[in-house]
Amino acid sequence: MQRIRFFKGQMRTLLFKHRMTALAVFSGIFLGACAVNDTKQNDENLAPEKPVANVNSVQVTGEPNVYQFSVGIISPDKGCEQYADWWEVLSENGTLIYRRILAHSHVDEQPFVRSGQPVRIQANDVVYIRGHMHPGGYGRSVFKGTVQNGFREVTVSADFAGGVEKEPPQPTDCAF
Repeated sequence: MQRIRFFKGQMRTLLFKHRMTALAVFSGIFLGACAVNDTKQNDENLAPEKPVANVNSVQVTGEPNVYQFSVGIISPDKGCEQYADWWEVLSENGTLIYRRILAHSHVDEQPFVRSGQPVRIQANDVVYIRGHMHPGGYGRSVFKGTVQNGFREVTVSADFAGGVEKEPPQPTDCAF
């Protein structure tokens, strides 16, 4: 009887040791994998974001087919090497309706508002207004709405209407 108890005790000790070894190995692998993932995430988090121009306000005056848009932009302008170079009005399906070229950087004027006309839309046409940054590209914070009901900030996918970026008009120069 004592021999059986002794044998059971040894078996429990052996099983416990093997479980602990397996747990230690598994934990080491798991923690190592997490450390690699955390490092990757931290590296991505440390990578600088591309500079973008985001719309922060939209005001509209005028009449159908001759509306004037006054668009507020916030952008990390640094001079001609990095500045908000335009804002544009797009249809719901991403067609370019109007583009207002910005001829210079706005380093000391943030946020800033620039107007453009004539924007040829009807009062109930749903449109998007977004900014563009040289060299960063489009901001993801845009305004969507109608002249009739107003505009509100929305976020669009990074690939929304990407094809219009090369369409005219294009900036020809940056004054300062």
